[in-house]
Amino acid sequence: MKLLFASHNKNKLKELKYLLEDFKIEIFSSSDFNLEEPIEDGLSFEDNALIKARQSAQQTGLLSLSDDSGFEVEAIDNQPSIYSARWAIDGNYEVAFNRIQKLLSEANDKLKQQGLESNNKARFVSVLCLYNPETNTHNFFRGEIEGSVVFPPAGNNGFAYDSIFIPQGYDKTFAELSFEEKNTIAHRYRALQKLKAYFKETL
Repeated sequence: MKLLFASHNKNKLKELKYLLEDFKIEIFSSSDFNLEEPIEDGLSFEDNALIKARQSAQQTGLLSLSDDSGFEVEAIDNQPSIYSARWAIDGNYEVAFNRIQKLLSEANDKLKQQGLESNNKARFVSVLCLYNPETNTHNFFRGEIEGSVVFPPAGNNGFAYDSIFIPQGYDKTFAELSFEEKNTIAHRYRALQKLKAYFKETL
């Protein structure tokens, strides 16, 4: 079976191959076909995941899987959410970290003025979309993990927002966990468990 992962993100591709290694699937990426990134103008993770999977499937004729994921901080209206990558201007996540830290500090100051405790709750969300070009049908698989946002960033093992997120029940950031540790609890892992269950039923 051939599967196109509709992404140029090497880190996500590495995680996908690792998590699907027990299936006999030949996995390609958008880079293998020189596919351009589509315009992600959806209003939800599901919208953007569908845009990516559908375009890749239609352009290559292959069963296509996309991931739209993001980081949400509760106290700042669950931002940056679907705009997580865009907050990191030119791929610079320090810009995004500084913006989050500033907004979170302001939000927590307001909570303190109201006699309330600070709120550092955060979560990662991943929505996978599997698109079949033969039937023009798609399925969504969603995974989330709760935790908290921390500053300063810590750890060198992760990417994107991993260094400012501590998953619930842990005392280390995603970026301080090993690759294997992260990929037994993370949002993309949880979404992929649902995809794997679907594959077991349909393959």
